[in-house]
Amino acid sequence: MATAKIQSGSQANSGNNVRGQLEASTNATERGKLQGKVAVVTGASKGIGAAIAWHLAAAGASVVVNYSSSKDGADRVVNEIDGTGGRAIAVHANLAKPADVQRLFSEAEKEFGRIDILVNNAGVYEFQPLENVTPEHFHKMFDLNVLGLILASKEAARYFGSDGGSIINISSVVATAAPATASVYSATKAAVDAITRSLAKELGPRKIRVNSINPGLVVTEGVRAMGIPDSDFERQFLAQAPLGRVGQPQDIAPAAVFLASNEASWITGETLQISGGFR
Repeated sequence: MATAKIQSGSQANSGNNVRGQLEASTNATERGKLQGKVAVVTGASKGIGAAIAWHLAAAGASVVVNYSSSKDGADRVVNEIDGTGGRAIAVHANLAKPADVQRLFSEAEKEFGRIDILVNNAGVYEFQPLENVTPEHFHKMFDLNVLGLILASKEAARYFGSDGGSIINISSVVATAAPATASVYSATKAAVDAITRSLAKELGPRKIRVNSINPGLVVTEGVRAMGIPDSDFERQFLAQAPLGRVGQPQDIAPAAVFLASNEASWITGETLQISGGFR
């Protein structure tokens, strides 16, 4: 139900053995699936984005860890990937700025020589009741969650080679669940789902697949900061989730590996809901 509070899905990692978490949560069958591929993951300094970056690296991909504000977090993710024998670099870019997006992909190509996978994870997460919705709130959300995703996808499509590529958008169950006080945020995620379907049709002839992952309530630093754990909001989610628990970033990441791999070569324009059965 949440992706992120600022420009990434966020989970605090202080004091945790991230390398151990990566090795424990990556399935042996993932390893080698993406050997020789290069992935750009936006908003990857923490939380869902970081978990996806780690899993892609464990599957053999070289990874560009994009961040907006948390350089320390991005460097930590890069160091953990390097420490497990993978390859990664951190690149700062505000996805709402076209020049930053162009530089992100230019640096990725310069470092690794190609780009095969884009994970559009960066996003702003914020609920506001109708009386508090302002043009600033609206544009803050849409400029990153929607425009940033489009700009990154546009640039990735320019860099994908003749074999095509895979774009994976991190949306949210709120695109359809639409909880109270989430009108703008839910609208951005509904837009992401529509963009996913439209770009799948537009880019399919170029062998570029476009899919989205729609997480349910995932425990991240941003979710904690909003006071959601142990709240009525969480209890309401759990009451409607058949598996009876909230998600963790590592619940989302394996699906990104699958959608990026050749195993998903005939899958495009799809929305995969990962929410413990929440509807």
